[in-house]
Amino acid sequence: MRPAPDHPVTAELDRQYSPSTRVPSLRRYLDEYAVASAAARDGHEVRVARYGPGPDELVDLFPGPAGGPLLVFVHGGNWQALGRADSAFGAPGALAAGASFAAVDYPLAPGAALDDIVSAVRRCVHWLHANAERLGFHPRRIHLCGTSAGAHLAAMTAVDPACPPLAGLVLLSGMYDLEPVRRSYVNDALGLDFAGARRNSPIWWLPERLPPVIAAVGDNETEEYHRQHALLVAALAWRAPLTSFVVAGRNHFDLPYDLTDPGTALGGAVLTAMEETT
Repeated sequence: MRPAPDHPVTAELDRQYSPSTRVPSLRRYLDEYAVASAAARDGHEVRVARYGPGPDELVDLFPGPAGGPLLVFVHGGNWQALGRADSAFGAPGALAAGASFAAVDYPLAPGAALDDIVSAVRRCVHWLHANAERLGFHPRRIHLCGTSAGAHLAAMTAVDPACPPLAGLVLLSGMYDLEPVRRSYVNDALGLDFAGARRNSPIWWLPERLPPVIAAVGDNETEEYHRQHALLVAALAWRAPLTSFVVAGRNHFDLPYDLTDPGTALGGAVLTAMEETT
């Protein structure tokens, strides 16, 4: 577990892994996620499917044109908050670009161990790939995206040797080395020891080759999130075609709004990548 909360290193890591310290109101963004996601469901066809046996192993699928790409979105929330109800705000932009969109639910800490959370997201990607033709998208045009804890889970899925083929990987404001996270307040819910943090740090398990990666961080994020981003970018330099962004004017919580917005550099890169996969 972590050192005492009043230890100076612990206090600094607590600040660094509290992205809400960089914004006036976290509640504003959480409310926006929920409202925009509800609007996406009201305005588009959505199918709720079960991808695994657990009560939280559900995915909302917004079907696009048959045979098109699929953008899979894995939400953040420090592995202990949010869900698919808050995660559909990127669906209208994906659908407008001719892609299907999936918002993934997964079990949350502290009720679930991080190993089990990782396994659930991996199970979801396997299920989507196995059922692609029935669901209407191409099995080789799956793009996996996550933000914050979701970026960690997406990366852990991509480094799994058993991961089905992915057309692309989009990682926003992620945590790829969990040792400093283990020494912060975030670990109060996760309960990671050194071995667990190492086992669940994708930076240690990168294969020789990965699909094309788009990695981004907002310029208004803490130094640790910028360090984690730089660590990933350096490690991927020879392992994958890589596009890296430090997005001006964005923070940890509003960066995902750019995901399927063609008027932004990040959204343009993501939508172009999906168009180019065959």
